Amino acid sequence: MVDIPAELPRRREDPARSARQAPHPRGGPNPRGGPNPRGGYARHYAALDLGTNNCRLLIARPQGDGFAVVDAFSRIVRLGEGLASSGRLSDLAIERTIAALKVCGDKLRRRNVTLARSVATEACRRAANGHDFIARAYDETGIHLDIISAEEEARLAVLGCHALLEPGTGHALVFDIGGGSTELVLIDPTSTVPTVKDWHSAPWGVVSLTESAGGGDGAAERAASYARMRALVRDSFAPFAARLPDPGDRPRLLGTSGTVTTLASVHLELERYDRAKVDGLIAPAAAMRRISQDLAGMSLAERARFPCIGRERADLVVAGCAILEGILDLWPAERLGIADRGIREGILRRLMEAR
Repeated sequence: MVDIPAELPRRREDPARSARQAPHPRGGPNPRGGPNPRGGYARHYAALDLGTNNCRLLIARPQGDGFAVVDAFSRIVRLGEGLASSGRLSDLAIERTIAALKVCGDKLRRRNVTLARSVATEACRRAANGHDFIARAYDETGIHLDIISAEEEARLAVLGCHALLEPGTGHALVFDIGGGSTELVLIDPTSTVPTVKDWHSAPWGVVSLTESAGGGDGAAERAASYARMRALVRDSFAPFAARLPDPGDRPRLLGTSGTVTTLASVHLELERYDRAKVDGLIAPAAAMRRISQDLAGMSLAERARFPCIGRERADLVVAGCAILEGILDLWPAERLGIADRGIREGILRRLMEAR
């Protein structure tokens, strides 16, 4: 077991202090937020998660024990495209990402967000020019991105989605398949606040694994590529596998990522993505494994015909399937919980708890 703090909400600094006021290059944010229909003002909070593949923003206001979403934004930017071979963020990837961040900045200003935290993950951790990109993003959009550690990324994801774990006793595994890395967190959720028992960050996400082991569209080439991906994932999980306890008779598993929500959409045969049907779904693990293997055997064009995969995800989804199968080998749960929530929701909860 690694030596890390046990309780999930603990961190090294006050989250309100590390959070930034909402960006407003053309004037400061309204310190009181937007108008509240009951009188006074509603305080708006925001969380931005810039990953290797996606840029996602969530704006919300406190409501009861949780929050109500006011606005959201998500765009595939592929910030980490080419990073595996060059070690740098490419000019085109940076331009795509800056364009998305400008949209986010406009939303933050329009919504009068008073407190926001924006984080960047594996692509910026790994890239030689990651800090240069962060500086340029701030200059051009007013958004200050914090490059967070893999440990904090894992904890935020768990904080944002653990409520969707199936009831039960004993350990559970929560995972987040990203663009540049995959985080695995072993938790003991018998208390109200889940306790982190162990965690692991593997250097493979859908972008990095595709660029390192993908390629070829013939049947034999696809099979060989998928086998390479599975082997790389298995090797990267090996240190964590050696530390894992016996999962018991009914191990629980919860995934948060574009991979699991996409595969859940295929499982449900959705004609268009529907968060209400996907978030909180409990799917048979055998069905998710079968879908993964079927997709891995298809051509790029065949995968692109699925409405919830399309051309944007057709080339990356196979790597996600390989990672998911590796997780199912690691933690043989019969059912897989699906979460369309994670880092952003974890950030929002921390911000709201600190105020």
